[in-house]
Amino acid sequence: MTLIKSISGIRGTIGGRTNENLTPVDAVKFAAAYGTWLKEYSQKEKLTVVIGRDARLSGEMIQNLVVSTLVGLGIDVIDLGLSTTPTVEIAVPIEKADGGIILTASHNPKQWNALKLLNERGEFLDAEQGAKILTLADKEDFNFVEVDDLGTITKNDSYIDIHIDEVLELSLVDADVIREKKFKVVVDGVNSTGGIAIPKLLEELGVEVVKLYCDPTGHFPHNPEPLKEHLGDICKKVVEEKADFGIVVDPDVDRLAFISNDGEMFGEEYTLVACADYVLGKTKGNTVSNLSSSRALRDVTEKHGGTYEAAAVGEVNVVTKMKANNAIIGGEGNGGIIYPESHYGRDALVGTALFLMLMSERGGTVAELKASYPSYFMSKKKIELTPELDVDALLDAMHNKYKNEEVSTIDGVKIDFPENWVHLRKSNTEPIIRIYTEAKSQAEADGLADRIIDEIKEVAGLS
Repeated sequence: MTLIKSISGIRGTIGGRTNENLTPVDAVKFAAAYGTWLKEYSQKEKLTVVIGRDARLSGEMIQNLVVSTLVGLGIDVIDLGLSTTPTVEIAVPIEKADGGIILTASHNPKQWNALKLLNERGEFLDAEQGAKILTLADKEDFNFVEVDDLGTITKNDSYIDIHIDEVLELSLVDADVIREKKFKVVVDGVNSTGGIAIPKLLEELGVEVVKLYCDPTGHFPHNPEPLKEHLGDICKKVVEEKADFGIVVDPDVDRLAFISNDGEMFGEEYTLVACADYVLGKTKGNTVSNLSSSRALRDVTEKHGGTYEAAAVGEVNVVTKMKANNAIIGGEGNGGIIYPESHYGRDALVGTALFLMLMSERGGTVAELKASYPSYFMSKKKIELTPELDVDALLDAMHNKYKNEEVSTIDGVKIDFPENWVHLRKSNTEPIIRIYTEAKSQAEADGLADRIIDEIKEVAGLS
């Protein structure tokens, strides 16, 4: 069982002992820390916070605890009930709220849950703000209000519809163009809120929807991370139904993956590439993704005359870099689309609409679209080290070994070679170095990762 406290929130497994798992006590403590921080941060007499959750089994319990804690602090709550992460993100500024909390463990299995924390713009907190909340939680120095000053609860279950309306109103989304194509799409909603939101959006766009695991029971039918090894059912279903493609989202609907018409993975890395290709073809501008994302985004951006920049891993880092570079689209290679015209958060609904526009205008099949992009293959491995080893020193040694190459140290060590790259990142919780590589073939990517692992072992004296 696990409890992970980080600047982006708190996540853990349900049950067990306090301070070791996400128990009711821990949920209350961190909700109180967030509410206490928000009072100090906003300097307002009366605060409002938007709350939404995915469909996982512990969601209602955690939601009741968090909502009641905020009410006890004198904070008014707008309860969206079953929702998505991007839906809560757009609701915060629409409601002129002071913050938001999404109760979801994203792609983690059903025994996990989490509190994801937002500011008044509906964006994730930065490192400094997150650190203050962790300090407040450790101190447990909370001051709850007296009975006459308790907050109120307002329920509003219309926000998925509002979110869909917002997507349909985007300047680069033309519902009539999509309707004319009469697409047929299979949707795997992993029995969470994507099973509500994505089919509703598609139906508004005139798409014939074949639903697979779209009942929001929280009983995930497979590992909810949208990776190839978990998606055999939808890959088979797309072919059986002779569908144009398939859509897979994670439980909180901020990650988006497509299945090509031939039942093969379009590739999470290429979700952002395709959406950026469409947007950049209509609007000149720049892009941002994180250091571990595919080089294909850089290639597509430069093809359209734009500039690509890489940010440290983490959505808040990508958003910061996007704002600094005036990027018109960005995100992460895990299928996360950030489109600032909508909001600064990963949004599978926005990504779905942009992809449908691309397919409507370009024609052909999804498999043909994938074949038109630069072909890259990724490898993701790790090396476990003994606790006494200095991981930072090992990374420095690898930096020095390749100092004549193009090297970035903004997040671990990333070495860009002419034909491939490797990104080395240390774990914050255990003596592990994660090795991400990308190359023009899977064999080359795997071979590069294995070579780097051998070199790290040699430097560490483990070979």
